[in-house]
Amino acid sequence: MTVTVTRPRAIVDRGELLRQVDAVAARHLPPDQFRAELLKLARGALEQGRAEVMRRFYANQRGAEAARGLAHLMDQVIRVLHDATVSHVHVVANPTTSERLAIVAVGGYGRAELAPYSDVDLLFLLPWKSTPHTEQVVEYLLYLLWDLGLKVGHATRSVAECLRQAKADQTVRTALLEARWLWGDQALYAELRRSYEQEIQSRDVVGFIDAKLKERDERHRRLGDSRYLLEPNLKEGKGGLRDLHTLFWIAKYAYRVDEVAALVDRGVLSAEEAQGFARAHDLLWTVRFYLHDIAGRAEERLTFDMQSEIGRRLGYTDHAGARGVERFMKHYFLVAKDVGDLTRILCAALEAEHKKAAPPLLSRLGLRRRRVEGFAIEGARLALTAPSAFRDDPVNLLRLFHAAQESGLDIHPAALKQVTRDLQRVDNRLRRDPEANRLFVEILTSRKDPEHVLRRMSEAGLFGKFVPDFGRVVGQMQYDMYHVYTVDEHTIFALGILSRIERGLLKGDHPVASEVMPTVASRRSLYVALLLHDIAKGRGGDHSVLGAEIALKLGPRFGLAPEETETVAWLVRHHLLMSNTAFKRDIDDPKTIADFVAEVQSPERLKLLLALTVADIRAVGPKVWNSWKATLLRELYHRTAEALSGGIGVQPQSARIAAAKERLRAALADWDDDSFALFADVIYPAYWLGLDVETQARHARIIRSAEREGRPLTVDTRVDPARGVTDVTIYTADHPGLFSRIAGALAVAGANIVDARIHTLANGMALDSFAVQDASGGTFDRPDRLARLAVMVEQSLDGRLSPAAELRRPVPFAPATRTLALAPRVLVDNNASATHTVIEVNGRDRPGLLADLTRALTRQGVQIATARISTYGEKVVDVFYVKDVFGLKVDKEAKTRAIRAAILAVFGTAEGEPAAAPPRPARTRRLAAGQGV
Repeated sequence: MTVTVTRPRAIVDRGELLRQVDAVAARHLPPDQFRAELLKLARGALEQGRAEVMRRFYANQRGAEAARGLAHLMDQVIRVLHDATVSHVHVVANPTTSERLAIVAVGGYGRAELAPYSDVDLLFLLPWKSTPHTEQVVEYLLYLLWDLGLKVGHATRSVAECLRQAKADQTVRTALLEARWLWGDQALYAELRRSYEQEIQSRDVVGFIDAKLKERDERHRRLGDSRYLLEPNLKEGKGGLRDLHTLFWIAKYAYRVDEVAALVDRGVLSAEEAQGFARAHDLLWTVRFYLHDIAGRAEERLTFDMQSEIGRRLGYTDHAGARGVERFMKHYFLVAKDVGDLTRILCAALEAEHKKAAPPLLSRLGLRRRRVEGFAIEGARLALTAPSAFRDDPVNLLRLFHAAQESGLDIHPAALKQVTRDLQRVDNRLRRDPEANRLFVEILTSRKDPEHVLRRMSEAGLFGKFVPDFGRVVGQMQYDMYHVYTVDEHTIFALGILSRIERGLLKGDHPVASEVMPTVASRRSLYVALLLHDIAKGRGGDHSVLGAEIALKLGPRFGLAPEETETVAWLVRHHLLMSNTAFKRDIDDPKTIADFVAEVQSPERLKLLLALTVADIRAVGPKVWNSWKATLLRELYHRTAEALSGGIGVQPQSARIAAAKERLRAALADWDDDSFALFADVIYPAYWLGLDVETQARHARIIRSAEREGRPLTVDTRVDPARGVTDVTIYTADHPGLFSRIAGALAVAGANIVDARIHTLANGMALDSFAVQDASGGTFDRPDRLARLAVMVEQSLDGRLSPAAELRRPVPFAPATRTLALAPRVLVDNNASATHTVIEVNGRDRPGLLADLTRALTRQGVQIATARISTYGEKVVDVFYVKDVFGLKVDKEAKTRAIRAAILAVFGTAEGEPAAAPPRPARTRRLAAGQGV
């Protein structure tokens, strides 16, 4: 394989470099001095060559061309170093046949592709076993390369050893498949190539392909099994470079081709598909070059900060409704999807040549001959009866996936390949076709798990073609550190979760949602609403409002009745209502429930909204759902159901409180009645419905112990591995500013607050609970750190510690903060509660932020009654229910302006100014999955 590079001598002139080496050798320097001069020449050639490659890359932004340029540079330097070694250091006048040596490039270097910080993989090929001379040459050459700062992977083997290891190890087999002669004995390399093709490559083609596909699937599973992760791994992730490499390996092994373009001549790929491979290859290499260049190391993860910078360098600018970085990443995700399309097409062609027989049992059952909805069954998979099936009747595109779902059979790769090639058949006539829409809605609402089939439809391109509004969000990223997937992938995940809830597979996680789903009357509306809930993201404006308008348009097209369409539009418009109410408002406040009831209006809507909310949150990412969210949603559901039904069929709040007291009394079986009564008498009603019985029992024992021993302060910690947090409970006398001092002490101790619950008791004491994690998002569980935390709280409350001063100190070795722009916002609402002013704070999270916010509120003379602490990636949403010093709402305009200004000052901004980059690393506040709704 020849490395084709434009104007190669501008990168490195091997002839000139050799002349310089010979000139140094002519000076007859001592060995060490000659080696030093040789390294100096090689280092200079590498520096100048890399500079030229990067200059060209910056000018044309062609990553694949730059990768070949670096490979060419490395080729020439290694050749010069080899010649210098055998001509001037380890010289043999008449080498024997056993002293022959070939240098072979393998791995990515074998493909003639190198990124700025890639490894250089070499095979030193021998005819037989190693001789003293070849050992000296290889050792000298390797040390030269290492001293040049290169990361060199190497092996020294004979031809026979290579073949033996290739038969036993797929990794070696793949490496030799890409082997490229670099320098030395060409006949020896040719012998390896010929023997490999005869003894390895000509045998067990199907086994090699299966091994590569299984290896790919395992890699995908390890890295998240989605090509739509918002911070994808460019090299190893789904749809990344390694998947392209896998395609190349399979094609090279099965078809003996050295270029993907040759597959067009073989009839495997169309010219357009081969061009798609080239475009994907070049974009991925371009992005990878920038990743290495910006990071200054071998970085393969496309993180948010890298996305912004690379998108800017590639010229992606902001357009109406879409930021430049979002447009760049959408392009990236569409390319990743194209890689999946190419994989299916290649596999279809391979299977046509190596047909799998139907399993004997299926054959005996007649599945080889039977048809399903007009499709043949081949190898236990649905296949087309004719290549023209979609041209003859475009509805067959939907019918194929419907048949697969109903029969439980997979779709033959050749049929999927034809789907991709016939997508132009999807036009407005098909989109308006009643039968096509009936099939689509049946797929969407099937009780047989719609997620799998919808994902196959999306990967084939049919989903986005048939529903163009969905096509607009394919690859649409959600530019924050809260969401894990693109909008389309999040939506499909959510539909799968809803299906599993309905089928009773998640009763343990979501008992209430699982209980109400069988009673839902508007089942079709629920699934369509979940499909459309984020459909308008990336368009600018409120995606809930715009999405409701899209729902009104699509409902009739899908064949929904007018009342079904109205329900879908309402759910899309209000799909954030339940989570916002539960997580940002005090559900113990009667007005919160009254306002929520006024919006929901019916028990049916409440059930639908609960199911949609649970599925939506669960599909955001694997660590977003937790038992605290479940508790809030569950309690909001019960209280709203009680209000909507007038108490009929729903356990009233008083009965639930009585039941909670009975459960706690049973848990405290070793207590006498008087002791339990003393505890129950100081507890206000809201406490009983917001905590599980184990937590309440722990609180009761903390309070009794503190009262008996007369302790003014109790700090109790409990590590909860299941939730991934440490619960810190503090029992002390209540006073203004208590919350702020405790929050500051926790921040100084290195604890990140993920949840806070404030309970003021009837005896004038405060029972405050905080769920905390360490800076990396793990449990705060080291004994020494827990002990320090207790000391920090004590010193903060008695005045010996000033958390504000401590937090202003610089943090050594602080990790870099991601550069997501996030302007702070403060909302002061006097209508959300009948008794309190509600202050909602949105902004970038950082250590100590909660302490600073509560300190600012205390200095403004307001008393915090309740707090809701929520974090969505790098964004914090903290809500405080407050009163002034007289126990009244804060309703004077001048005072609310002062409060807003004080909070904005915490973020380092004045009203209306953009947020500055945070001075300290952002903290992660996520919990592991727990009990659910």
